[in-house]
Amino acid sequence: MALTSYLPFSSTTTPLQATTYLLGVSLFSISFLVFLNSILPFVITDLLGIEKGVGDIVGTLGFVDEIVALIACPIWGLVSDRLGVRTVAVIGYSIIGLALFLFVQAHNAYPQLLLARILFAVGATAATTMVTAILPSLTDESSPPIPSAAAPKPPAQNRHSVLSTSSEATITPERYRSQSNDSFHSSSSRREEVREAVAEDNNKPTTLAGYVGLFTGCGALVALSLFLPLPARFGGLKDVTRAEAVKYSFYVVGAFALAVAVFVGIGLQNLRGEEGKGWRMLLGLRKTNPDGTGAVNDEVPKKNVVPYWHLLRESVVLGFIDSEIAIGYLGGFVARASTVALSLFIPLFVSSFFIREGLCEGDPSEVLSKECKAAYNLAAALTGVAQLIGLICAPLFGYLSSRTGSSSIPLIIATTFGIAGYIAFPKLQSPEYKDKDGRGGSPVVFLLAALIGISQIGAIVCSLGSLGRGVLKVDIVNVLVNHAGEEEGLVIERPDRGHETAPLLERPDVVPEDTVSRVRLKGSVAGVYSWCGGAAILLLTKLGGYLFDSWTTGAPFYLMAIFNGLLLVAVLAIDLAKAVKSRSS
Repeated sequence: MALTSYLPFSSTTTPLQATTYLLGVSLFSISFLVFLNSILPFVITDLLGIEKGVGDIVGTLGFVDEIVALIACPIWGLVSDRLGVRTVAVIGYSIIGLALFLFVQAHNAYPQLLLARILFAVGATAATTMVTAILPSLTDESSPPIPSAAAPKPPAQNRHSVLSTSSEATITPERYRSQSNDSFHSSSSRREEVREAVAEDNNKPTTLAGYVGLFTGCGALVALSLFLPLPARFGGLKDVTRAEAVKYSFYVVGAFALAVAVFVGIGLQNLRGEEGKGWRMLLGLRKTNPDGTGAVNDEVPKKNVVPYWHLLRESVVLGFIDSEIAIGYLGGFVARASTVALSLFIPLFVSSFFIREGLCEGDPSEVLSKECKAAYNLAAALTGVAQLIGLICAPLFGYLSSRTGSSSIPLIIATTFGIAGYIAFPKLQSPEYKDKDGRGGSPVVFLLAALIGISQIGAIVCSLGSLGRGVLKVDIVNVLVNHAGEEEGLVIERPDRGHETAPLLERPDVVPEDTVSRVRLKGSVAGVYSWCGGAAILLLTKLGGYLFDSWTTGAPFYLMAIFNGLLLVAVLAIDLAKAVKSRSS
């Protein structure tokens, strides 16, 4: 239990589950996408023999990928709420492996390569969506439900309480009855204990999100250092052509994806909150418990499976009524848009500058690694600095969010850095870090790239953490158990609801009917979160690309400054509304 003791996992998360999530799901969630995007031009040129219009083909495949993601993300999220997050993750990585095998069987760009890219997008969206969907299950410290007097105690995984069992100071119905002969602390002491326990549990998703951002960034480095050199290594073998080297590379990476699927399938067994989910529930052959889970408990009245449309509707509505979910969705929008700004528009901006200065020739939308080595190296250095600084800051944002108990301050920092970086970067006289031939380069460009990287990782970590906290909320105020006919009120701090005085203890044979665990919606919420990110990518690539050509090369960066500004305004408005509500109450 050493791993789960030092990292922000729940007490019920096993070391194997924690390791699988960080080293399997998080680490490789974007590795295969980075590999494919980087090597795709070589598939078109070396394997298919196409020399003209490579940029147009790559752009079309990327556009179709995002369209598929917009459709598939919410679908995979909804499916995971019935089939289970583990199964969806396994399916996702399996589809990725199959798609990589099929990529190098294509003999033309349309339709064969296009169909392979669509299949890959379906698998990639499943894998990336599950990064968000699995996180609540690994940080959920909810206590078991209160059993009815006529029924045996249900399994510990069926949860209703808003209180945690992670701390010995937490008061739960079971501990209350087992210590009925002991005296409780004073009411004020119990209030403080409950506050601390709830706050500690609420901070775990944000802290873990910091590690998720770190391992996701490391996954990109794995692709760059382990996967991308494969064609060169195979090409160095005797009698191996360039086309064959590309094929062998895809076979190796595809096999790796299948190995990750097996690893995830083994390591994520028996996740908390996934009881009873499977193909029978997906097909509507199994009914659910009142809390929305499919755990088998014959003594608890069942109800019909909630329609998928209702799950999607609830997940969308939560974004309007719950500030944590709203910040998660908005942060996901900005985070995914930031990824495009780093990986696409910084290299494009650099290439355009070199062409404008007469240092290179060609189309800035094409890959310039061969035509203009200096532009390629500079773009790689700037994006590398941004990603490296982001990796370093990922755990720091998670820690800061957990210490403050909110994503507000970290997001204010991230968005402020983003606004400054995105506005200043395109205004530089030159994106070079040295003043060559009077073009005005300066090391300040690395500082601005670092600000952009910090902004990106801050949005990723804070949005994931905020979403996790929102999902782990329970839509109930009262958890009741009786002792000696007495009822005592405790003040329970719950986000967005201020201080609520509620009887903590009453009769054990009462289970409030309005107890609804949001964990049942974790897949659907993750799907909407990924959908917001996909919409951001489409908006920035299309609108930003159009304005890049028709207005100014700094247009995509100004759009990103606007996105960060809107997120900053939303965070400040939510904080102001909370302060006003707290004073009025």
